Formats: sequence, structure tokens, C-alpha cells
Amino acid sequence: MHNIGEASALSGVSAKMIRHYEATGLIPPASRTFANYRLYSEADLHRLRFIKRSRTLGFSMKQIQQLLGLWSDPGRSSAEVKQLALAHAHDLSQRIAEMQSMQRTLEMLAKHCHGDNRPDCPILDDLAAGEM
Repeated sequence: MHNIGEASALSGVSAKMIRHYEATGLIPPASRTFANYRLYSEADLHRLRFIKRSRTLGFSMKQIQQLLGLWSDPGRSSAEVKQLALAHAHDLSQRIAEMQSMQRTLEMLAKHCHGDNRPDCPILDDLAAGEM
């Protein structure tokens, strides 16, 4: 059994996030010492590492809840896991395309900005126009 500091160090998840995951139900409530300190098992650490890796891959908390449910279900269908992963990959692809478009727009606006002491600025003009 590990206290929250040890669990944090061993899992790579901050103590604050461990408490948050417990409060939101991503991890079960920790057992407690007589002094009311949280204690975490190896299974809890494994679950925390699973959550951390899922967050690193950009899964939302709702998606992680689904993944945890699938992970703990020995009768699961891998097709469900694959569908969730592919849907997330598709969402990431769309977000990347949107961000690349934003990058190109900002680079174009910056290219047309003199960047000197003059007050006129195409970047601010574009922001003020509010066009998409």
C-alpha cells in the first residue's frame, strides 16, 4: 500500500489529480489509515497509469471512463475499443486541420503587418472585423 505521495511518484499523476480522479469516480475511493490518510494498492497505481496514458493520448474524461469500463470487462469486444480509438483519432485529425488553418491565417496576417511604430495593424483589423 502506498500513500498519496508515493502513488503520485510511482504513477506520474499529481496528488491533486489523484484526488480529482477519486472525486469523479475514475478511481475507487482509497482505503484509509486510522489517521485518515489515503492508501493506494498496486491495482490503483495500474489504473492511475492507464488514466495518465489515456490523457496523454488526448482522450476526454468521458472517453477514459468508457475505456476503463471496457478494460475491466473481460467479456468486452475489442471492436468497441477500436471504434472509440478511431473516433478519437478522427476528432484529433479535425482539430489538427483547424489548428493548421489558424496557423496559416496568423502567419499570413503577420506577413502583412509592418511590425514598426505605425499604429495600423492588419492583425488587429482582422480581429476587429470578426470574420471567419
